[in-house]
Amino acid sequence: MSNQEVNTLMKYTMLTNETKAHNGVTLYRIQALEDFSDVKAGDKGGWIEKESNLSQCGDAWIYDIAIVCGNAKVYGDAMVCGEAMVYGDAEVYGDAVVYGDARIYGNAEVYGDAVVYDNAIICGKARVCGDARVCGKARVCGDARVCGDAEVYGDAVVYGDARIYDNAKVCGSATVYDNAIICGKARVCGSATVYDNAIICGKAMVCGDARICGDARVCGDTRVYGDAEVYGDAIVYGDAKVYGKAKVAESECKKWYDDNKDEVKNEIHFINK
Repeated sequence: MSNQEVNTLMKYTMLTNETKAHNGVTLYRIQALEDFSDVKAGDKGGWIEKESNLSQCGDAWIYDIAIVCGNAKVYGDAMVCGEAMVYGDAEVYGDAVVYGDARIYGNAEVYGDAVVYDNAIICGKARVCGDARVCGKARVCGDARVCGDAEVYGDAVVYGDARIYDNAKVCGSATVYDNAIICGKARVCGSATVYDNAIICGKAMVCGDARICGDARVCGDTRVYGDAEVYGDAIVYGDAKVYGKAKVAESECKKWYDDNKDEVKNEIHFINK
């Protein structure tokens, strides 16, 4: 294949006369060679270390002064904008958008129609996908997954093998980790903590300084707040309210759960990606 034929397959070039140093490596500004998406031939974009950082295929683009470097990859129709940075072995693809001062690194992946912005951080082997939103100063790390229409924002932290999906929201200074699952239309906010194998589902809300852990289940329209704790094998459901310094360690509704566990499990579907 001739050089002329190769060039016709390129949508951008790396400008050797526009470079800058970044953490010991040289970055090159990119410039479009053809029209695609909202990019016009001649438009200058952000900065990359090498061609493998940005695919020559699809409509993926790095805008403004965003940086993609290391072994990171942006491809598909993904966009990285503003002062965002993608580095390490991270990948942003599909129709995902990363902007603001967001940081994606490690082996993290952002894909689908997911959006990560503000000062959010996605790192480790975390995955943000579907129509999920992560913003503010939120952090998603470890092997955590945020997907569906879920939102993580504020100063919230999600890590370990935690799963946030459906229309669930984790916000404020809440922390979700270990194998915890937040799904349905559940909300975890304030300074609440959910961990171990706990599951929050339905339209449940956990807020304040509440703590949910062990194999506890909080379902339905339940509210857990204040300094309350739900742990062990406890199951709290319906319109129950647990608050103040209350502690629920073992559910008196175990028989109810055994009789209705199929119905409850319909709300708790696991994602194994």
